[in-house]
Amino acid sequence: MAVAEAVDIPQILYNVPARTACDLLPETVARLSTMPRIIGIKEASGSLPRMKELADSCRPGFLYYSGDDITAREACLLGATGVFSVTANIAPRLVHRMCSAAAAGERANAMAIHEHLIPLHHALFVESNPIPVKWALHEMGLIQPGIRLPLTWLSEQYQGPLRRALQQAGN
Repeated sequence: MAVAEAVDIPQILYNVPARTACDLLPETVARLSTMPRIIGIKEASGSLPRMKELADSCRPGFLYYSGDDITAREACLLGATGVFSVTANIAPRLVHRMCSAAAAGERANAMAIHEHLIPLHHALFVESNPIPVKWALHEMGLIQPGIRLPLTWLSEQYQGPLRRALQQAGN
């Protein structure tokens, strides 16, 4: 609340308990959603019940985004605004089409696109993010090779599987 009051820009909360060892509970998010400058949350717990609870408990107009590619389809079907996606760095059109279909209630279409993306979702997390994404973008000819320390280039054992997932997704 202190940050929301002190900074005159829109703010989005970010809950990623797997990386922070701290969980921003729905009750806390609901309370923070009353602050006019806090406009939404990126919920990266991967919990669909959590997404539903946020939708039901936060103020009207509060934006909530999935921060987890694997559950993004279902989150959008539950009313999430969209997804902060790792996979969208590699397959933006497909992720957009999946989210749009889910937002429109087109469950079967959203599911078909999601199933097409599943191998890529998994392959992009074989090592710490953003290592696989950087390698994939280089493989696609979009960036130069390399990554800043303390991260390292994608291990050779994962390059073939990620390359196959890229091809399967149409990249």
